[in-house]
Amino acid sequence: MEKPAFVETLNSGVDITDIQSRSLKILESLRSRAVNQETGQKQAPSYAIGKAAELVGRTPAAIREAEKDGRLPTPDRDASGRRTRYDLTAINHMRDVFGTRPWRAPEDPPCVLAVQNFKGGVGKSTLATHLAQYLAIQGYRVCLIDCDSQASSSMMFGYVPDLDLNEEDTLYPYLRYDELESLEYALRPTHFDGLYLLPANLRLFQAEYELAARMATGEATLLNRLTQGIASIANHFDVIILDPPPALGAISLSVIRAANALLVPLPPTLVDFSSTTAFFAMLDETLAELAARDMQPELNFLRIVATRSDENKSMQREIMAMMKSLYGHHLLRAAMKDSAEIDNATARLLTVYELDAPITSRDVHNRCMSYLNSVNAEIELDIRQTWPSHQERLRKEGLI
Repeated sequence: MEKPAFVETLNSGVDITDIQSRSLKILESLRSRAVNQETGQKQAPSYAIGKAAELVGRTPAAIREAEKDGRLPTPDRDASGRRTRYDLTAINHMRDVFGTRPWRAPEDPPCVLAVQNFKGGVGKSTLATHLAQYLAIQGYRVCLIDCDSQASSSMMFGYVPDLDLNEEDTLYPYLRYDELESLEYALRPTHFDGLYLLPANLRLFQAEYELAARMATGEATLLNRLTQGIASIANHFDVIILDPPPALGAISLSVIRAANALLVPLPPTLVDFSSTTAFFAMLDETLAELAARDMQPELNFLRIVATRSDENKSMQREIMAMMKSLYGHHLLRAAMKDSAEIDNATARLLTVYELDAPITSRDVHNRCMSYLNSVNAEIELDIRQTWPSHQERLRKEGLI
């Protein structure tokens, strides 16, 4: 009997190396389109004076007055004589001049926020990267630590992980070598002023096996290693965001141990709801196990974030109503709704905050920005409420 053609193809062998090489070339091509062709770097967002004034917390007139009296530098002008837009570095300088930086006080603990779910495809890295950039735009000092060997967050910041990054650029050396005392070796500034990235690549996957093997011999204190690393850089940041792998392993356990706040992205579909229910069961068991070892984290807040939400689908509306009833105040009021603007930006290795013009339409872009800002503003408020120095300020602002 003659064999089908596909059997002969399979028996002839598959060149995985060639497939991987071609895939990397595609990613490299996409990356080249996402960066500035002159500098080879991603382009930082910039703002007209009205938006800059809003971000700084002053009026455009106050900015112009400060420029006239020399407190701020005289703005550059374009060929037509109009003032150029302000980048985030200039805006943060204005905040310094006007005293409107939102930093935590030195005695306040930094927020170590893990964006975690053990199911892939729930929008974990999308939430982590947009939140990190939003907080940087608001003037906070932010570090995003990519703990996932798939390195989606690193890629969104302009890196093709297995071309641009070596294992020594990631968490891997710190987790492997006890003699390293700080994570500073791997911190990289990004094109957002005040936002640093600790990137990942595929070699980080090896750390899972090595950590598990060492822990099997009784080295349970290895789960404290990431906590120690974060402590070594904590003074430099207000918020440290952790993007862990979508699986329960040694690194994910280390992330849970290190975090003092938790975000759980959850698309309102039955499959995602079911898998996230299993995640909460595993999280409960994990916290109990850590508590038995006197290693339980102290979570200041846990928030569930509805992601990839589509209110036009009746089943999603039903599940959203159920989630609101079940989770109460743990569920953010705002939802990160499904948007073609996010999809199209991601396909270009960009975030919505990096776009200098809408990809879809202005209405779709504005709606998407509204969803993103609403979600991130709620999380920002949760973060600020954990800082004693901000409590009185929040009361004066009528936010609590």
